[in-house]
Amino acid sequence: MTDCVFITGATSGFGRAAAHRFAAAGWSLVLTGRRLERLEALKEELQGQVPVHIAALDVRDSDAVDAAVAALPEGFTRVRTLLNNAGLALAPQPAQYTDRRDWHTMIDTNVTGLVNVTHALLPTLIDVGEGATIVNVGSIAGQWPYPGSHVYGASKAFVKQFSYNLRCDLIGTGVRVTDLAPGIAETEFTLVRTGGDQAAADALYSGTTALTAEDIAEQMFYIATLPPHINFNRLEVMPTRQAWSAFAIDYDE
Repeated sequence: MTDCVFITGATSGFGRAAAHRFAAAGWSLVLTGRRLERLEALKEELQGQVPVHIAALDVRDSDAVDAAVAALPEGFTRVRTLLNNAGLALAPQPAQYTDRRDWHTMIDTNVTGLVNVTHALLPTLIDVGEGATIVNVGSIAGQWPYPGSHVYGASKAFVKQFSYNLRCDLIGTGVRVTDLAPGIAETEFTLVRTGGDQAAADALYSGTTALTAEDIAEQMFYIATLPPHINFNRLEVMPTRQAWSAFAIDYDE
């Protein structure tokens, strides 16, 4: 039976690149996202290579997630790898200048959405057993603080701890769980973060070399295809031109 991967947020960035990477290795694909037209276009690109099933849904809607998983057709029901990739960052300005609605959108997507999908697929992953893998896309922001990260960083700290706790609960089932924590990466994610300001998005990484979506997709595939006795609890990935910064200090003028 062909291995099957379930990818959230498959219409752009890491998710789209992961779809291509897993397809290149012959995996069946379940691709989800909010934008049906993009899902259909991606399916058109890939279905000549591998079986592809698409489901347009918002991961924040638990009923929609449960219905999509329950409706998986034959050939897509035994999901071996879950890529919890759907997520976003908004309001990069200091916390006191943000719109509270942006905070709730990040929590609802990055936390509630990830929990919804994980809960819906846990029975399948446990049934698959040895070699089944959950890759939760976190961020270095979940480990290291920086200005403007406020709720986004906190949501990714949840992803990290949820991944660790899942590992404890799933011991003995054969299911692996990894918190994959990228550093700066040049994808559509950055455009969303800047509120659709393309010039601002381009300026963020101008003059340096960020990670690409393909870089992270390669790490996802690596984690999913490790020998079944190996589990990466957390994989933090930065470009060579990124490192930690000094502590901020408030000096008298």
